[in-house]
Amino acid sequence: MASSTVTSSQPERPPRPNLAFRQLRGRRSPAEFAALVRRAAREIGERVCCDARYIGRVEAGEIRCPNYAYERVFLHMFPGRTLTDLGFAPRSSVRGRAARTAVDAPEEGLAPEAAPGESRGTFEPYDSQDPPEKDPRNHEESDVLRRAFMTGGGATVAAATLAPLGLTTGAAAAGRPLRHAGSPEATALEEAVRRIRLLDDRHGADGLYRRAAAPLRAAYALLDAGATRQTTADRLHAGAGELAISVGWLAHDSGRFDDARSHYAEALATARMTGDPGLEAHAFCNTAFLARDAGRPREAVRAAQAAQRAAQPLGSARLMSLLALREAGGWAGLADRTGCEQALARAHALFERGRSDADPEWMSFYGEAELEGLEAQCWSTLGDWRRASRHARRAAHLQDPHFTRNIALYTAELADDLAREGRPDEAAAAGLRVLSLLDQVQSSRIQTMLAGTARVLLPHRRASGVSDFLDRHASLPRRV
Repeated sequence: MASSTVTSSQPERPPRPNLAFRQLRGRRSPAEFAALVRRAAREIGERVCCDARYIGRVEAGEIRCPNYAYERVFLHMFPGRTLTDLGFAPRSSVRGRAARTAVDAPEEGLAPEAAPGESRGTFEPYDSQDPPEKDPRNHEESDVLRRAFMTGGGATVAAATLAPLGLTTGAAAAGRPLRHAGSPEATALEEAVRRIRLLDDRHGADGLYRRAAAPLRAAYALLDAGATRQTTADRLHAGAGELAISVGWLAHDSGRFDDARSHYAEALATARMTGDPGLEAHAFCNTAFLARDAGRPREAVRAAQAAQRAAQPLGSARLMSLLALREAGGWAGLADRTGCEQALARAHALFERGRSDADPEWMSFYGEAELEGLEAQCWSTLGDWRRASRHARRAAHLQDPHFTRNIALYTAELADDLAREGRPDEAAAAGLRVLSLLDQVQSSRIQTMLAGTARVLLPHRRASGVSDFLDRHASLPRRV
C-alpha cells in the first residue's frame, strides 16, 4: 500500500441544482415537503426516512438519482412523470452503466456495454455527483484510465467484460510515469465498483472474477501515483478498498476462498491505514461471511463482532442488522442455537428501524429478501429444514427480478432444504427453476448447492419431477 502525495488543485465542479424538484416543492418548507414524502410513502407501504436535509440534498443536486424506495414514492406523488421529469439523472448513469454510443467506443476492440431495460431493484442509496472536469495536466492519462474503467461488455456473462486496465496504454506504454491522479480517475474507480456490483447482481461471479483483477491492479497503481489533493486521495483509497472487497466477493462466490481472503485483508489494511470505519466494517462483514462458508465459524463470529464495533458510529441500523446476521451465521456453524437466535432477533429488530441516509451504497442488495435468505441459511446449518425452507421460499418470493443471481441462490437454498426435509417433488421443482436461470447466472456457489441437492434426491428418482431434475442437472457442463 502506498500513501498518496497531495498537492493543491482547483476545486471540483459543484453539483448542478435540481431546479425541477425545487419547483415541485413550491412554497412549502423543506421540512413540510419531507413530511408529505413520508406520508406518501406510508400510502404505498414504503418506509423512508425523509427529512429537510434530504430534500436540501436533492435540490442541491447532490443526489443525482434516488434509491428505489424514494423513486416509488416520488412517482406516486407525481403520477405520469418520470425520474427525468423530476430532475434526476437516469439510473444507469449512477449504477455503473454509463451510456455510450458507437462513436464513444474505445480502441483495442472493446465493445460498449449493451443497455437492456433496467428492472426495479431494492434499496440503492445513490448519492453520486456529476463527474468533475478533467485536470488538463494529466488529460491523456485521465482519458485512458477513465475509458478503461467504464467500458464493459455485453449483457450476458459470456460477453460481460471489465476492460483490462493494466496501464499498458497511453503514458505507461510510452515509458512515462503516471502523473498524480485527479478527480476523473477517482470517479472512474467508483464507477468500476458499481459496474462490478451490477454485473454480479445479474450474472454471478464466475464470468467476472479474472476480468475484475485488472481494474484492481490499476486502482493500486493510482494510489502509487499519488493524488492531486487530499479529498481525491481519500476517494481513491476508499474506492480501491471497495474494489478490493468487490473482487474478493467475486473470488468468494466462485469458490476461490484463498484469493477472497487476500482481497478482504487488502481492503481491511486500506481501511485501517486511512481510518475509514465504513470500509473497515464492510471488510470485516465479508470476512465473516467467507469464514462461515470456509468452515471457520468461530472466526466468522469474531469478524462479525469486529464489524459491528467499527460500524457503531456510522448510524446505519440496516448495516448493523446485516452484521448481526453475519454473527448469527457463525453461531449456527458452531451449533450454538441460543447464540444464533439472539443474533437473529437483533437483526430483525434493527431491520425494522428502516432505512436511512447513513446506509452504505454497497448494501443495495440488503432488503427483506436477503434477510430471509440469510436466516434460511442459519436454520439450514442448524438442521431445522422445515424452518429453513419456509424462510428460503419467502426470500425467493420477495426478491426483486433485478437481482437474478440472488433469485437463483435463494431458490437453490429452497431446493436443498426441501430435499433434506423429505419433500423430493417440491425440491425437484425448485431445482428445475434454478437450472432455468443458469444461462444467465454463473456462480460456483449455486452450482455446488445444486450438486448437493442432486445427491440427496438420487434415492427419490421415482418421485414426481425428480428424474427430470437429475437428468438436466447431469447434463450441465462440468466446471473447470
